[in-house]
Amino acid sequence: MKTRTYTATPKTIVRSWHLIDVGGVVLGQASPKIAKLLMGKHKPTYTPNIEGGDYVVVINAEKVVVTGNKAEQKTYYRHSGMPGGLHAVTFNEQMKKDPSKIIMHAVHGMLPKNKMLDIRLNRLKVFAGSEHTYQDKFKKA
Repeated sequence: MKTRTYTATPKTIVRSWHLIDVGGVVLGQASPKIAKLLMGKHKPTYTPNIEGGDYVVVINAEKVVVTGNKAEQKTYYRHSGMPGGLHAVTFNEQMKKDPSKIIMHAVHGMLPKNKMLDIRLNRLKVFAGSEHTYQDKFKKA
């Protein structure tokens, strides 16, 4: 008797919504869990070459914590492409500017670098406070 391997197709994918509160949670513990939900690895129908992940809404990004001296020492770099265009921002400075970019950067580092990266990151919605615009996705009937 032959056994058959199940392979998901784009038509069979069912996406759900997850609400994650990262207030007081360590950044390094929250980001792999978020990445796993975005990839769909928590589902029994996971297929590596099919984009079958879920939507993730992250709230309280302004209350995320890091361990040790990372708040002063961790630096985020970006480059404008022009000579002398390297910009460096510490963790504390980025928390004051836009704390949602810290979550996006951490989750980006946890996802595989392939053609599905941008598609997965588009399903990640990060909010600095506890209010978000996706209330209707979580209401129970």
